[in-house]
Amino acid sequence: MVTAVTAATAVTAAATPTSPAPTAPAVPTAASTANPGTAAAPRAAAPRAAATASATVTAALPGLPQALSVRARTLAGAVRRRCADLARIESPSGDAPRLDALAEELAAGFGATGATARREPGPAGDHLVLEWEGRDESLPHLLIVGHHDTVWPAGTLADWPVTEEDGRLTGPGVVDMKGGLAILEGALALLADLGERPHRAVRLVVVSDEEVGSPDGRRLVERHLRGAAAVLGLEPSHPDGRLKTARRGSSRVRLTVTGREAHAGNDAQDGVSAVDELVDQLVLVRGLAGQPGTELNAGRISGGSRANVVAGRAEAELGLRFSTAEAQRRTLDHLARLTALRPGARVRTEVLSSRPAWPERTGNPLLRHVRSLAAVLGQQLDGAPAGGAGDTNLPGSRGLPTLDGFGAVGAGAHARHEHIRLDQIAPRIALLAALLAVPLPRLRDRGEG
Repeated sequence: MVTAVTAATAVTAAATPTSPAPTAPAVPTAASTANPGTAAAPRAAAPRAAATASATVTAALPGLPQALSVRARTLAGAVRRRCADLARIESPSGDAPRLDALAEELAAGFGATGATARREPGPAGDHLVLEWEGRDESLPHLLIVGHHDTVWPAGTLADWPVTEEDGRLTGPGVVDMKGGLAILEGALALLADLGERPHRAVRLVVVSDEEVGSPDGRRLVERHLRGAAAVLGLEPSHPDGRLKTARRGSSRVRLTVTGREAHAGNDAQDGVSAVDELVDQLVLVRGLAGQPGTELNAGRISGGSRANVVAGRAEAELGLRFSTAEAQRRTLDHLARLTALRPGARVRTEVLSSRPAWPERTGNPLLRHVRSLAAVLGQQLDGAPAGGAGDTNLPGSRGLPTLDGFGAVGAGAHARHEHIRLDQIAPRIALLAALLAVPLPRLRDRGEG
């Protein structure tokens, strides 16, 4: 049975002899050189920021920093087990029955922390929308985005089981992003255990198709962006623990080539090889990778039927990354104008999904606020741009206050060395709980933030 992280599990963990003692120094101190995200704010500004944040936290809830740190350490074991249990529910993109089963489990787990859950049907699996009431319902909501699909096909667990070893939890999907979902559940369970609610209403959108570009989930994220004060993402942090302050744009593009089949020995001259045409097109397309601000990965190629048949059809799926909106526009325009190189062949370009570039913003008051909260909790934290794309690209590209990387600290997403660091679960729980409980500062020039 999968056990959700609730106030009850926190009590059980506290009473279990093998649970971490509340006084154990699990949360890193500001002086620790081993703590992730050590590229902190200028030292002269840090004391002022920490003092301001400390006053804000104290005003929100007396004794909150210490309570959060102690409870987070107590909950860390339950969150670790929750992450492992979620990872054992395989949920590859496109596998609707498996994704729906995990959605049901997540709805139950978050529901135990006080959320109202709603399933949103999608063509490749249900999405989830979860909402928590805030202490001040007059304020704009805080939006959190996540996903429950993974890149790993069903059956991966057979030869790569979820394993805990040397201070790490490894397995398919643990860092991207079963760990982030479990940590948020833990943060909300922590607040419930303290008898508290988030300062403002919180909405969590969990999409089922993020790993393929959110072709359907995007509409749901976009709907809940309206009126949001800020947007947080549950993707894993940078490997050193830093948050993600910007992301490159991305597009998935399918090239489909149609040729003409013929007997490869007797009538080769009557055929038009779609495979040959596709290979030549890919050679040309790879030149795009040399353009400023563009990277290309030919991720999948298929075509033909038999060695003695001239191939009548072939296709490739390309993954493109862009540092700027202009690079994205220029490259997609180029691909849309591809024409066949040999008579009788046809080339078609189809954009399967696309995310706009999220440029880094100067100043970034949301990052300053989070960094200050971290300092009050005894953590050093900073942010940096990320190479990958995600659902936070959309709000970030529109200038909404946005930060990503609030999920697990680890490495190896989409690779067989995927893992999370167990010693960083408690700090992340405490940080998210503080961020939810404490009032946000003004994040934009106009309107309430």
